[in-house]
Amino acid sequence: MNARLLRLMAAGLMFGSVAAVPAVAVAHGDVTPQAVDTTGLDKLGADWREANPYRGNTRAVEIGSSAFNQNCARCHGLGAVSGGIAPDLRFLEKGDAGDEWFKERVVNGAIRNGVTYMPKFGEALGQEALWAIRTWLETVHED
Repeated sequence: MNARLLRLMAAGLMFGSVAAVPAVAVAHGDVTPQAVDTTGLDKLGADWREANPYRGNTRAVEIGSSAFNQNCARCHGLGAVSGGIAPDLRFLEKGDAGDEWFKERVVNGAIRNGVTYMPKFGEALGQEALWAIRTWLETVHED
């Protein structure tokens, strides 16, 4: 083979390898929930609350922001601005109506046609961390 053809082939392999890396890096796959330090929040016990007990709690907002970035942003986007993989949570209804939907999803996950769209996070993170995330989400709410 001539030298020019070899250089083109080498460049093609390098470009192909580099182009494939971002697809792997941002692919949605199995994720391990990251522990959330809920120090400073009232303990809620084993039974899930029907409504957010931390609404308006500034400590919960702080914890929820960090917990969202660690556990939710990979699918729901930084600042809850979705890139299309999962729902944009800034538009989740405020108040008890939004709490009902939020609780259902974080406790039970979302599975359609045998495909997990959202894993169950209830046992992994606990209701203190998840209600803190919900509290933070209300601070970034948009109509």
